[in-house]
Amino acid sequence: MTGTASPFTDIARARRSPRRFLATPLSPSDIRGVLEDAQTAPSNSNTQPWTVHVVSGAQRSALSGELLRAEEEGRTSPDFTADYGEGVYLERAQALAASHYGARGIARSDREGRRAAVRENLEFYGAPHVALLFMPALGDGVRTAGDIGMYAQNFLLSLAARGLAGIPQTILGVYADTVREFLGVPEELKLLFGISGTADPAAPVNAVGRERVPLQQSVVLHDTPGVLDRE
Repeated sequence: MTGTASPFTDIARARRSPRRFLATPLSPSDIRGVLEDAQTAPSNSNTQPWTVHVVSGAQRSALSGELLRAEEEGRTSPDFTADYGEGVYLERAQALAASHYGARGIARSDREGRRAAVRENLEFYGAPHVALLFMPALGDGVRTAGDIGMYAQNFLLSLAARGLAGIPQTILGVYADTVREFLGVPEELKLLFGISGTADPAAPVNAVGRERVPLQQSVVLHDTPGVLDRE
């Protein structure tokens, strides 16, 4: 059986993670539609372990203020570690950072400029909505985090299919206690990351390309000939 490209292929390959957003709120029907699409994600034994808080309006602004104060005071409280190691993963992260800082004219030596750019994360890059994705602490958390990842991908692709865009923001999880306290979330729910949207097409930083390594660097084929012949 031969597969053919579909609109999904176009949507998946065109999806981006912008870092500047329009302030115009989404319609309730669009927000509900995205949440319904995300809800169809697979999960281990159909546990559906996601709890999602969507924050908008005055509450969104107030949450941003709390996050900025936490950053100013050095009150980090991550539920999960973040480490790129010393090899290729760190190199890829550094290359992405260089691209985005370069697009904004921020030099590597400009510590204040870089900090200001990081703090824009805590303002959700100007987005009118942010969705915070929480997960229960089950076992070592790996399977549950994988389920949340599949939910988030549905969420992001649903935005893209509607001509919108969002960015997963792991930095929001660095201030998990601040977010939990503000939203009244119990301690047993862990904050993995948040998603903000939707994009400002005129912002230069949103034009930075998204590079992916060749398939040969991430896929190993076993008795599956012809797949990588074009590359």
